[in-house]
Amino acid sequence: MAAATVEAVGMAGRRRRSGSVALGDLLRREASAERASASAGERERERRPSVAAGQACRAKKGEDFALLKPACDRLPAGGAPFSAFALFDGHNGSGAAVYAKENLLNNVMCCVPADLSGDEWLAALPRALVAGFVKTDKDFQTRAHSSGTTVTLVIIDGYVVTVASVGDSRCVLEAEGTIYHLSADHRFDASEEEVGRVTECGGEVGRLNVVGGAEIGPLRCWPGGLCLSRSIGDQDVGEFIIPIPYVKQIKLSSAGGRIIISSDGVWDALTADTAFSCARGLPPEAAADQIVKEAIASKGLRDDTTCIVIDIIPPEKLSPTVQPAKKAGKGLFKNIFYKKTTSDSPCHADKDQCTQPDLVEEVFEDGCPSLSRRLDSEYPVRNMFKLFICAICQVELESGQGISIHEGLSKSGKLRPWDGPFLCHSCQEKKEAMEGKRHSRDSSSRNSGSSE
Repeated sequence: MAAATVEAVGMAGRRRRSGSVALGDLLRREASAERASASAGERERERRPSVAAGQACRAKKGEDFALLKPACDRLPAGGAPFSAFALFDGHNGSGAAVYAKENLLNNVMCCVPADLSGDEWLAALPRALVAGFVKTDKDFQTRAHSSGTTVTLVIIDGYVVTVASVGDSRCVLEAEGTIYHLSADHRFDASEEEVGRVTECGGEVGRLNVVGGAEIGPLRCWPGGLCLSRSIGDQDVGEFIIPIPYVKQIKLSSAGGRIIISSDGVWDALTADTAFSCARGLPPEAAADQIVKEAIASKGLRDDTTCIVIDIIPPEKLSPTVQPAKKAGKGLFKNIFYKKTTSDSPCHADKDQCTQPDLVEEVFEDGCPSLSRRLDSEYPVRNMFKLFICAICQVELESGQGISIHEGLSKSGKLRPWDGPFLCHSCQEKKEAMEGKRHSRDSSSRNSGSSE
């Protein structure tokens, strides 16, 4: 019996040994898996488009500034780099434009939660852009400058393009010959809704009065005389001139495309179609220079005139600067540009130049001026953000310290005051000021000079 037991145990041991994996085999398998993962990552990088950019500027006042960062590392480290480009058209001095150029992108990235996947990172970006714009404006107020600036910020991650804008610098895209507007005009002349919002918040909107009671020029906000309803800075005008950006996120086809970001010095002289046509076939820097030359030739150098041209180039495309002729889109995607009739949609003087797209998918669009709505992301994006930190300045909040963004809303529906996101006390004050619930500093009347 004992001999039989020993023999059975020996056979069981041999069977376990025959089914086991040697340490060397395990190490080889792990190394093979790591190589496969690295190869997959390398293939993904190979499929991503490259980005080339150039800029040109002719200065009149020296208040335009540009930011070109073709390769930005994600923090914490990990994932493919993204690209960021921005145009800041300052007025009443260059302080706000310089400050925004130096701080805005970092403020936005600090509002993106850490350790997100690529798709999650892109989904969180619209809310982070709103928070970053408001934080930049709020921080600039402590410097007691009266200058202001438009901002058009473009973030490119692979074939996904996200644009955030305040003011009247525009961003337009040409993909396979079709033109798309990716920003909104925040001039009072372009939006009755913005006129109504500022009036309800305590501002006065009208044209400049001259001797005899005649009114001339564009609609402006008084006090201050600014013709823009959204910007960063402009403390002397009133905090109802808000920094909450219009945000659009799109996904290009694998054909790539060309983007133009320009200040109003270009767009007051050229349509989008003319801008693309006059620079077709040129590399980005030469294209930007040609567009600026065309604008000045048309209207003269009346203002700072700045242009950034960005090419999103597929890896297999041999000649990145050759663009096909403009053609009508076929409308194959369910989200079609310019089909929306709400106030969130962009309004441009040359919108009739655009046709329905067939190659660009709209992922996200929102231009609502309500900070509460813009920060209250829907599921699953809401769960990406930490609850007990200020949704704008990102400071940690002690228990009972945060103020819900829904606080004081008359039509909160199922929302409760203890529902997040939350703001710290100073960011809540900023929110109330933008909503006209706190008096802003007074400045000049309609009979005095204007800011823009």
